[in-house]
Order: sequence, then structure tokens, then C-alpha cells
Amino acid sequence: MSETAKTVAAGLVLMARQQAGLSQRELAERAGVTQSEIARIENGNREPSIPTLQRILAGAGLELRLRLAPMDDHDEVLAARQARRSAQQKKAAATRHAHNVAQFAANAKPR
Repeated sequence: MSETAKTVAAGLVLMARQQAGLSQRELAERAGVTQSEIARIENGNREPSIPTLQRILAGAGLELRLRLAPMDDHDEVLAARQARRSAQQKKAAATRHAHNVAQFAANAKPR
């Protein structure tokens, strides 16, 4: 996605429209909404209902699938661990990370 979306719905609609190669007007016609509604959603100025979002995505030939999954708190655990580190420990971790990234890049095989 070339643009940064302000909301989840904005990102989904923008990505679907770009993948389908449609203009806002073309997607709006297929979905039975106005072009201005597509623009407001993509700009993050309107949060559509799930049925409206499903209709818009269907206009791009896609469907919205929702599922429940166990919560993954991995990022929160890592953030809490980082917050407990001293400034010296944070600097050392950043140095190790930079070294690891450099090693990874150096060993990457060109495509």
C-alpha cells in the first residue's frame, strides 16, 4: 500500500481498490455507494458499518472474513521488558540489534 491509512477500514478499502485497479468512482459504482463515500472512508473521515464495508470490498472482488483468535500479548510483554531496562541496558541491546541486522544483511543472498 503506497499511502498510510488512518483507520483499518481506510486501509482495507484503499488496498482492495488498488489491488483491483479501480478508481474510487469505479469501486463506488460496483458497490452501490457514492464516490465521495469511498473518499471519506479512505481518508479516515468515515468509519463504515461492517455490512457497508463488505459491500465495498465485494465491489473490488474481495470478501471480508472475521474470526476470533486467542490474544497474542507478545508485543506487550516485550515492551514491558524493555521499559524495565536501564539506559545502559537499552543502549547495549540497541548495539546488539544493529550488529545482528548488519550481519543478516551481509549474509543475505541477492535475488
